[in-house]
Amino acid sequence: MRANGCDCSIVVKTDHKEIDIPYSEETIREAILLLQEEPAIEGDGISRAIRKRSGVTGCVITPLTIGTAPLLLYLAMGSAKQPVFISETRNLYKYQLNLLPMEDTDSFDLVQDRGMSNEQLAMRNERRLYEGCRVNGFELRIVRGEAIKLKLDICGDRSPVIYPYKDTFARESGERFSGNGVKYRINGKEYENIYGLTLSTRKDGGTKTELWIKRVLEAGSDLPEIIDEITITAQLLRDKYEYRHFGTFRISVKELVLTSDETNINSSDTVIGPLRYYVAGMVTTEVFTSNEGGIS
Repeated sequence: MRANGCDCSIVVKTDHKEIDIPYSEETIREAILLLQEEPAIEGDGISRAIRKRSGVTGCVITPLTIGTAPLLLYLAMGSAKQPVFISETRNLYKYQLNLLPMEDTDSFDLVQDRGMSNEQLAMRNERRLYEGCRVNGFELRIVRGEAIKLKLDICGDRSPVIYPYKDTFARESGERFSGNGVKYRINGKEYENIYGLTLSTRKDGGTKTELWIKRVLEAGSDLPEIIDEITITAQLLRDKYEYRHFGTFRISVKELVLTSDETNINSSDTVIGPLRYYVAGMVTTEVFTSNEGGIS
């Protein structure tokens, strides 16, 4: 990715996979904790502060592509069951991902490259390695006419170090998932008036998930206040994707309760009203890869 005249990249490294992911924003940095001492009220004194390194913080916002979606959704959810071979395909496997608290998930490494694009400044290239990272929250955003984006909130206990190696990583440039290729099924019924949604989860000390659904107000097609299950299927429709499975991911969310209706009707045009649901049940995801063990 090229930004502000720099050739920048973020590489996700797991035990078996390395991907240089495209991103629209990243704020990965060393976390700093300041311990401040204030003077007593009744007398003069000096205010002091102790600077203490406390690991890693920040986020990465990335569009999901056919190559990055399985790994990034796995990091967001936290757990994957054993792959299942899809019959009547050459080499296609399905994984079920389950949502877990951050403490129960596997760690991964990040390589941050913010080197200058000018060859004369090659010695100033700055590569940092952030080891032992975890996802402590994520937000999946789907809107019609836009790329599907995933925000990963990153944390870790280890401070970054300089990454001295000259490794080159293949840039992921596969087809991107779009909000136009998403279908929504609620309690077994398909809804075509959903304009977009945002799935937001916090994972530290347990999991807390909310779902914001933006729907176009239409007579007779409003969403129920209690949803037993909503299934979100994102699909790429190129013929080369085997049985249209490879370019697919599917998210299932169960037991949703409406907490607020933020619809404001003050226009004679089409009204898009947001609904906010609390998720009391399970969140699972299905992803597909072209080889066994290719997710992590």
